[in-house]
Amino acid sequence: MKKLLFLLTLMFVQNTALAQEKIAKITFKVETIDYGTIAVNSDGIRVFEFTNTGDAPLVITEVSSSCGCTIPKKPEAPILPGKTGEIQVKYNTALVGPIRKAITVKSNADTPTKILTIKGMVKKIE
Repeated sequence: MKKLLFLLTLMFVQNTALAQEKIAKITFKVETIDYGTIAVNSDGIRVFEFTNTGDAPLVITEVSSSCGCTIPKKPEAPILPGKTGEIQVKYNTALVGPIRKAITVKSNADTPTKILTIKGMVKKIE
């Protein structure tokens, strides 16, 4: 009986300690950016805004795209709790046709991998 009581107490203490662990949380303003229909060689830069809604500093460790036509740029410094940051994405608008690309964001957040999307259409507009 003493062993059982000891084990239950130990489990309670461990769960309490885990519940108090501080965790970063990333919340994006939007997870898909629609370029709409844009002209060839127009401005291909867009920004995904996010907030660290957790209670620990958020560190973006890697941002990658599904192809070489999309170049993402991550913040270098940690984002403190309650603060905002941005991930810049530059699409090569010299390529005519539909845009449908995925941007993978890796961080120390409670959801360590997040997929963002850009979409739209690049056309020759005369």
